[in-house]
Amino acid sequence: MAKALFGHVGGPDPRMVQEMRRLQKRVRDLEDEIGRLQARNDQLSAAVTDVAVSATDREPALA
Repeated sequence: MAKALFGHVGGPDPRMVQEMRRLQKRVRDLEDEIGRLQARNDQLSAAVTDVAVSATDREPALA
């Protein structure tokens, strides 16, 4: 009976379904961007660490 009533009402609104799909795609895109940004941040952090370590390995010029 519930299926008959649901079918009679017309089911889910196509605009709502389309909006839900658009939002899900946007969330996936943003999650992908977060992953790319985190990877880039890790690369930059490693580079900064390398520079800082190499700077402390040198003897001070005015010591």
